[in-house]
Amino acid sequence: MFVFQADAPNPELIPQADILGVTVVLLTCSYRSKEFVRVGYYLNNEYPDAEMRENPPATVSVQEIQRNILTSNPRVTRFKVNWDDEPAKGSAAGGTLAAGSCGTDVPVMVSNEQLMNGEES
Repeated sequence: MFVFQADAPNPELIPQADILGVTVVLLTCSYRSKEFVRVGYYLNNEYPDAEMRENPPATVSVQEIQRNILTSNPRVTRFKVNWDDEPAKGSAAGGTLAAGSCGTDVPVMVSNEQLMNGEES
């Protein structure tokens, strides 16, 4: 298990129309510049007060926004990569797979060993 921490985004760099509502957080992991896993979480930025949700201020009040992250249902996508130095048979150099054959949705309960070996849970 690992813990990922990052600073909050600078709200001044986000267009006002994009601050509130549903968005996603995507974490991607790569090995030798080849993505092997992507984890996405849906999140909703909203005012906790019902009155403010129905009648939001003209300028978004970032200090009053509540972020709700749907941590119970992440989207995990695995990609096959060549973990060895040699290109895999039937693939392009560097282990790149043919278009349409690279992504597979998998349950989130996958051990590090299963993930590294390309095994299903």
